[in-house]
Amino acid sequence: MRIFYILSFFIFSIGAARAQQRVPDHDAPQAKIVKFYPNPATSIITFDFQNNFDKSYSFQIYNFLGKKVFDASNVTPKTTVNLNDFYRGVYIFQIRDKNGKIVDSGRFEVAK
Repeated sequence: MRIFYILSFFIFSIGAARAQQRVPDHDAPQAKIVKFYPNPATSIITFDFQNNFDKSYSFQIYNFLGKKVFDASNVTPKTTVNLNDFYRGVYIFQIRDKNGKIVDSGRFEVAK
């Protein structure tokens, strides 16, 4: 049993060291375009778009099964989404440019 713990520790140490050596993805967005609150949300959630966002971006919210539950084009700097028709769970939002490329994304929780 002692050997099992030693081997497990050794394997875990190697995995952790390799995880720290990963090369960053240069295609990933560097700066967040949106801040959202509250998280978890109950009845509404507010998305504050930062100064570097383009008004031609589209904004979508998907449930955890991948179904689109909200879609907005030409978003305003402060967008509030009513969550009365949303079920309890985790949701994913995406901000896309006019070519359809994802510029920013994140997730939030609805707790009712």
